[in-house]
Amino acid sequence: MNKLTILLLTMFLACLPIAMQADSQKEKRDDTRYLAGAVPEVDGKVVFSKEIQIPGMSQTQVFNTALKWMNERLQENKNQESRVVFSDEEKGTIAGIGEEWIIFTSSALSLDRTLTNYQITVTCKTGSCLVELEKLRFTYRDTEKYRAEEWITDKYALNKTKTKLVRGLAKWRRKTVDFADDVFMDAAVAFGAPDTRVKAQKKEEQKPSIVTSAGPVVIQSSGVKVATVEPVQTVIPAATIVPSTPAATITGTPNYKEADLKQIPGDVYALMGNSKLVISIGTDEFNMTNMTANAGGALGYQSGKAVAYCTLSADQSYEAIEKADKYTIKLYAPNQTIPSAIIECKKLPAQVSPQAGQPRTYVGEITKLLIK
Repeated sequence: MNKLTILLLTMFLACLPIAMQADSQKEKRDDTRYLAGAVPEVDGKVVFSKEIQIPGMSQTQVFNTALKWMNERLQENKNQESRVVFSDEEKGTIAGIGEEWIIFTSSALSLDRTLTNYQITVTCKTGSCLVELEKLRFTYRDTEKYRAEEWITDKYALNKTKTKLVRGLAKWRRKTVDFADDVFMDAAVAFGAPDTRVKAQKKEEQKPSIVTSAGPVVIQSSGVKVATVEPVQTVIPAATIVPSTPAATITGTPNYKEADLKQIPGDVYALMGNSKLVISIGTDEFNMTNMTANAGGALGYQSGKAVAYCTLSADQSYEAIEKADKYTIKLYAPNQTIPSAIIECKKLPAQVSPQAGQPRTYVGEITKLLIK
């Protein structure tokens, strides 16, 4: 046996345990959320849909927010074929066509992916919008072309008993459901929801889903009622949103009144999704740090306490807020130079360690809410 043969045999034996371990991990994969019903069909066509409820937003506000989000989402890949093709503010309808890569696996030596084309439609109403993904088509290895209806539906991608994914189509179904999940979460974030997606997911079977969860995504006094809420957060059922009943006029802040934290007014939720969020750190007006939460924010409840989420984009400086125990969030309505609401917060410990090069979300317990 020559040296080359011995070397190859040694490498093969060394890699064998790794391959066996990978196969074992695949066998243990929990595909429950990808089984029957995970790929919905309407009249024989694959149509993923999710309703987002935003109490307090007018149809015009919902339309403008959705249009801005869709333009940004479809322009990310800088492909002229990926764009908004129709919008009607009066009817509240926006339609676009998209083209994105769905990655199956990626390593230093290989890249397995498919180019995905789709149609996206958003129907806007007062306090809600419906996001729909349909007409999904896949182009694999440049020449292989498939339609979602003949590739990832229950009929083709599940076994006869609907208990397992068909091996050859499993990756397609999983990743398409994940893709729809990402689009809907992206839309919810645009309306002020906290981004609960885990960027570097080590255990795919633990990845939460808002596609397969029942009911709409609700952005209101209970936070975001979707399956992607962090497990450590206790979400309290939504309180009835009522007009602000001020407890008192606050000394030193004329024209502002303190709101009841147990029933945060609906217009404050609308402001979170449609205003400029400025974080102020420090008490000295002439010696404080101010920064804009470029990635937005949201309101919610944890363990019965009102909280505010604010997210800094990856390119923002975060040292000041990392060191702060308290801070204030000021909400500026469009074209306004005076904040419409002031939220005083006590910073809560981070539940998830932030990753380098990723947006950072901070959660603060609301100690006082002032409304102009």
